[in-house]
Amino acid sequence: MRRMFGVAAVALTSALTLSACGGSDPLTTATAAPSASGSGDAAAKVVVGSFDFPESVLLASIYAQALQAKGVTVEEKPNIGSREVVYDQVKSGGLTVLPEYAGSLLAFVDKSSTARTKDDILSGLKAKLPPELEILEPAAAEDNNSLTVTKATADKYKLATIEDLAKVSKDLTVGGPPEFKDRQEANFKSVYGLEFKQWKPTGATTADAIKSGTVQVGNVFTTDPKIVLNDLVPLQDNKNAFGSENVTPLVHKAEANDTVVSTLNAISAKLDTETLVSLMKRIAVDKDDPPAVAKDWLTQNGLV
Repeated sequence: MRRMFGVAAVALTSALTLSACGGSDPLTTATAAPSASGSGDAAAKVVVGSFDFPESVLLASIYAQALQAKGVTVEEKPNIGSREVVYDQVKSGGLTVLPEYAGSLLAFVDKSSTARTKDDILSGLKAKLPPELEILEPAAAEDNNSLTVTKATADKYKLATIEDLAKVSKDLTVGGPPEFKDRQEANFKSVYGLEFKQWKPTGATTADAIKSGTVQVGNVFTTDPKIVLNDLVPLQDNKNAFGSENVTPLVHKAEANDTVVSTLNAISAKLDTETLVSLMKRIAVDKDDPPAVAKDWLTQNGLV
């Protein structure tokens, strides 16, 4: 969660595991020679990290390969863990670059924020991020959080919006990433009056758990192809409990030279939601490796 957490479909297979929490020993790679930035001050090495779910791994690979093509020395650390783990690594400089989701990042750094639109969220981030950190240009691409149900559940309870869910939520079990309850329980109750019978940490298997009936409601990212493949129904967030989630590079300012900034901004300028959905389909359904998918997209867009 994204997101967080955090409109068409992104997928996360068991082999690549989606979740926004938990950690594994990150893999690392290093390549290429240092770049000369626009300011003539080349960073010694840029470390690109990602959360522990496939879309974040893909985005980090896009960032890393584009930077390498500009002559930047890059070390990759994919699949690190949740925002609770990864954010401090960027703040300390252990990571230089992280693909983030704007709304979830703001909710993390400013728990009192009520911003929901893209512009308000970006303004909030610029005001609340510590001086060590900076957000670069956001992409048009979004991967939003959702509360999703089967078509049968939607029909049974006449559910179209999350507001409709409030009438029956006490009888239903909800699933999501392990940190989902801590992040969202108070928000759902405040905005919609939602109280669920039980919260289950379903992580990467959330869409499958909804389909099987293990949970009746789940936090599925809106770019997850399993929404379409399993005929699931994301409920409309008619009161904006979830903010906009534009993909946005978060950088440790001291190590992000002109080359890093201009390269990442060029990626954001070309990445939209439809593209992100199609790239994630290749990973989730076609079982292509994220670095190969990243390289293809960068090549097609003249970024490598």
